Amino acid sequence: MQNTSKEYDAVVATCRDLFLKKMKDYGCAWRILRLPSLTDQIFIKAQRIRGLQQNKTQRVEEDAQSEFVGIVNYCLMALIQIDRGVAEQPDMSFKDVVQDYDSKIAQTKQLMMDKNHDYGEAWRDMRVSSLTDLILQKLLRVKQIEDNAGQTLVSEGIDANYQDMINYAIFALIHLNKNT
Repeated sequence: MQNTSKEYDAVVATCRDLFLKKMKDYGCAWRILRLPSLTDQIFIKAQRIRGLQQNKTQRVEEDAQSEFVGIVNYCLMALIQIDRGVAEQPDMSFKDVVQDYDSKIAQTKQLMMDKNHDYGEAWRDMRVSSLTDLILQKLLRVKQIEDNAGQTLVSEGIDANYQDMINYAIFALIHLNKNT
């Protein structure tokens, strides 16, 4: 599992780098987004990946890798929003955003390491298309939970679903990086 940790960290470094560059360009304008808006952004990216996997032609140059990076970063925004709540105006310093990003990804990585231990790295034998489908399934679950005002009877909450989507997207990126 040591290799998984290193591969995970390398993917996270790429996602984090892009996130921080966009923070320099746009600030934290995303702080005004409500959770359903973030969920819809992630859904758009996952649907695009599925389309790329199924369609014979592609009309926009961005590839699946950039979309998976977007899923990671939007899910991290959602996790931050869950903790901090939605703001009316961008309200976080660069330093605070970096701290929250790093904290949320560390928690998510620990979840991955715990599950990876129990599941025996089963993700390594999965197809990228299956990881995409699992992300879409998690999104549909999140939408249902959102429609239920965040209430669940026996299921894990929205935050756990966002964390799973991050981990599935990172697994997909690890697979795709090996194929390039």
